[in-house]
Amino acid sequence: MLPTASPARTRAVVRALVRPHRGLAAAGFGTMVLATCVGLLTQPLLGHIVDVVTEKRSADALTGPVVALAAVAAVQGLMTAAGLSLLSRLGETVLARLREAFVERALALPLERVERAGSGDLSARVTRDVSRVAEAVRGALPELTRSGLSIVLTLGALALLDWRFLPAALVAVPVQAHTARWYVRNAVPLYARERVATGEQQQMLLDTIGGARTVRAYRLQDGRTRRVAESSRAAVELTMRGVGLVLRFYARLHIAEYAGLASVLVTGFLLVRSGAASVGTATAAALYFLGLFGPVNTALVLLDDAQSATAGLARLIGVVDEPAPPAAGPAATAQEASVTLSGVSHAYLPGHPVLHGVDLHVRPGERVALVGTTGAGKTTLAKLVAGLHRPVDGTVEVGGAAPEESGGTVGLVTQEVHVFAGPLADDLRLARPGASDAELREALAAVGALGWAEALPEGLETVVGNGGRSLTPDRAQQLALARLLLADPPVVVLDEATAEAGSSGARLLDEAAERALRGRTALVVAHRLSQAAAADRVVVLSDGRIVEEGTHEQLLAARGAYAALWDAWSGSRTADPGHRT
Repeated sequence: MLPTASPARTRAVVRALVRPHRGLAAAGFGTMVLATCVGLLTQPLLGHIVDVVTEKRSADALTGPVVALAAVAAVQGLMTAAGLSLLSRLGETVLARLREAFVERALALPLERVERAGSGDLSARVTRDVSRVAEAVRGALPELTRSGLSIVLTLGALALLDWRFLPAALVAVPVQAHTARWYVRNAVPLYARERVATGEQQQMLLDTIGGARTVRAYRLQDGRTRRVAESSRAAVELTMRGVGLVLRFYARLHIAEYAGLASVLVTGFLLVRSGAASVGTATAAALYFLGLFGPVNTALVLLDDAQSATAGLARLIGVVDEPAPPAAGPAATAQEASVTLSGVSHAYLPGHPVLHGVDLHVRPGERVALVGTTGAGKTTLAKLVAGLHRPVDGTVEVGGAAPEESGGTVGLVTQEVHVFAGPLADDLRLARPGASDAELREALAAVGALGWAEALPEGLETVVGNGGRSLTPDRAQQLALARLLLADPPVVVLDEATAEAGSSGARLLDEAAERALRGRTALVVAHRLSQAAAADRVVVLSDGRIVEEGTHEQLLAARGAYAALWDAWSGSRTADPGHRT
């Protein structure tokens, strides 16, 4: 799993995020203090009304306190709304910065780190954890602030009425404090375990659904269903333990409320009987304590949301704290864009290498095709050059620097192309944010896609991707190649980037790839050997090793591994009467 930040580190990051907005925090907090102080005038005014009635004064004596009550309600309402608005703005601003930092670091994580943790863990953090923190920022944070201020200032107001009311009210505090400590002690690890279980459950579901064809082909349905059920059961059991914890939490709070209220009422009775306080003062004290029920319960109940959000926050910060990738240097020029692999070995699992001591040099402007049977190591080598993986042994240099430090020197187009949701023009501008409409059309025309793009209902402003117009695989590949032209990297890695088209669209995509690669250093994982024939050099891999390299003609003449692959591929094309060359 990806790491989870410690409580101390979580607090430090939150402080760092809030620090640039100290003025906004002070304004929000100060406004809430004033609003709470104004609201605390309600109980003495009601107590005064009780004294007026018990002393049988004239009805005119009630006019002043009633008008004051209305004014208090209006002022408190306006100030509370203003304070909550300021605190919400603070929370949303900090949350937005945290979300941006999380996404930025998540996108920069090395691919092998994500694969080792599983996409389900990262998915759970992006969705559920972000949602929990957002809900806490929008609901729990303002309410918790208001409740905390109400508790502190109400206790102070009780002491101002008569200091003896304060210790009477504090009878409830030991029970409440013990309840809070008990809850936090049990809730924090429980919610953390629930988050981990949820991540494992999502990973299991993603693996099962994503590999549904393989599961059915090997008749693994029962085993996968059992494992999904076990992971779901573990997550549900932890959730139900959380529900039981909350129920016991509420039961303990009720005991504290009854004990404190009884103590305040007895104290008021004794003070009134001795003449030390009026009935109105005792009434105000009882109302103050009753007024504490809401804030205290809200504060303690929000501990549930706070602990849940804290667990999610720690998981987000755990990703934010992942080591940053090395700073990228300037992109290499076309004249410097060489690719060099020296003694490169790689393994996804320890003890199971997929590349063994590969040495390869690609000159600037040279196009090299990687050829081999499935599992030969072609895609792994391509990913190493693109910087998606780092070799276990040896070095990879692109333009004289490691791929991850090459500053946009390498562009990668794979067989699995993602079409981003939104207008087609925005999808293209991901590669060059400042590109003009004319530049977008030029890139589309270069890959043979301008015709169908302009024929869309709204042209380049047509919404594509999820929730919009779906694109066929060959059009999605053309879109990816157009993005490549806009990004204009001097080195390009094509990992079977035209393999999805099928025979009907293969020629068009090959022509589009040809135009996209023109003038660039290129490493092409060849799905069809016609791509290898067009390359400057062909490198044949087998079992993670280079077994042959040379031009297409040289390797055919050598009658080795490449010639065997070529004969088999040519024979399959001849045997297919419906295939058009």
